Amino acid sequence: MRLFVALDIDAEIRHKLERFVDGVRGFAPDVRFVGPESFHITLKFLGETSNVEEIKSSLRNVSAHPFPIAFRGYGFFPGQKNARVFWGGIEAGAELQELAGAVDKAMTPLGFESERGPYRPHLTLARSGSGRPGKMRGDRTNSNFAGLNYKLSQLPQPEFGTMTAREFFLYESKLSPRGAQYTKIERFPFAE
Repeated sequence: MRLFVALDIDAEIRHKLERFVDGVRGFAPDVRFVGPESFHITLKFLGETSNVEEIKSSLRNVSAHPFPIAFRGYGFFPGQKNARVFWGGIEAGAELQELAGAVDKAMTPLGFESERGPYRPHLTLARSGSGRPGKMRGDRTNSNFAGLNYKLSQLPQPEFGTMTAREFFLYESKLSPRGAQYTKIERFPFAE
């Protein structure tokens, strides 16, 4: 199974993001926009694995308390000129960093590689090419997002709302020609 750990987002924020994406889609016709049913905040990507029960058991030991998350702004990975991912911004206190760190720490004894860099929370809205962060050959200029970047630079930063995170999930990701399909496998509620 191909797995990852993530936070889900509230329906109202999901709807605002969907309207925003529908409004800008025409400015980047050559990229693949993510459907609203796929919006989530990844805490850790696990990849292909078969030890689902061990993962669930370890994640049950991750402790967190509810915390606020604001959704506003946007950006491009790895940068505007060589963008391969268009993302919505996420603002949260240290609690989100701590949660991602605790999930990472819980997965390391199971053989998953520890994250090397700092956790960078974002909400993927569209991908060009592979959409994978990191180096492309020469990290060459990619103009697929140029029209979108120009249009957005003319507008105020979008605001999508604030929610309180109260749980995280273990998801399965199934790849298909229409894009990835995500299914929640297990829910991990926060302590109140």
